[in-house]
Amino acid sequence: MEINWIVIGVVAVLIIILVVLTIKKNQKEKKKLTDLLNNDFKKAKKDRVDAEDSANEK
Repeated sequence: MEINWIVIGVVAVLIIILVVLTIKKNQKEKKKLTDLLNNDFKKAKKDRVDAEDSANEK
C-alpha cells in the first residue's frame, strides 16, 4: 500500500488553516469581551458630596 503524500499534505494544510482562523476569531472575541467588561459599569451616584470627594476629582 502506497502512501498518498499529496492527500496527506492537503489535509494537513487545511487543518493548519482551520486552527489559525479559529485562533484569530477567538482573539477578536476575547478583545470584544475584555472591552465590554472594562467599559460596562455604571458610575455610582453619590447622594452627598464630601470634601474628600472634591479633592480626589481634581
